[in-house]
Amino acid sequence: MSSSESLKCGLRDKVGSRDARKLRSQGRIPASIQAEGKNAHLNIHLSAEEFHASRRHHVHLYDLDVDGEEHTAVVRELQWDVMGDYLNHIEFRPVQRGVAIESQVTLVFHGQVKDAVLSQNVTEITISCIPSLIPDNLEVEVDGLEVGVHLHASDIILPEGITLAVDPEFEIAVVGQLKIVVEEEPEVEFDPDAVAIEGGEDSEGGGDADGESPGDGPDEGESSGD
Repeated sequence: MSSSESLKCGLRDKVGSRDARKLRSQGRIPASIQAEGKNAHLNIHLSAEEFHASRRHHVHLYDLDVDGEEHTAVVRELQWDVMGDYLNHIEFRPVQRGVAIESQVTLVFHGQVKDAVLSQNVTEITISCIPSLIPDNLEVEVDGLEVGVHLHASDIILPEGITLAVDPEFEIAVVGQLKIVVEEEPEVEFDPDAVAIEGGEDSEGGGDADGESPGDGPDEGESSGD
């Protein structure tokens, strides 16, 4: 991790969306330095290429050269466009070298809990350290943890020179029971109209068991012989 990065900046004569779009089209990023003490709020712009290169090298402390005047600062906030493709604005916070400050740092949980689910209560934690030691993130080891384990701020792996700015007993995550959802099969209702009658229905005027029609025999009252 590089201790600091020097960036050439220019003062912004105008502010507003039109001026900001013009700066971005020229490869510059609109930015500002917060007011602190006797130092007034400054609207500046800087090279997008140089700033992104510094972030790839994990730089957090900057020496901002604003028209020959140096300002030591850290990034307070990055404002991205809706799609997250480019930076709309950078807000810097003035700091002093060697003087500890509080910063929000992302937590990264490593490993797999055992037959359970990990529920994170927070995604960031507040730490205290000198600006040049601000890390990109802090790690928490969770591999093999079982149901019922509660993780606290004291479980975070802290590099040398970094301390917690919160209560060590502050709960950051808990290992909970896996919920297995069993889908019940839908109940099938009996529909008598959907059941076919085996053998079908007798035809109207059908014959008897011998296959003879009732009209084939002698007429009633007729003698069978003379």
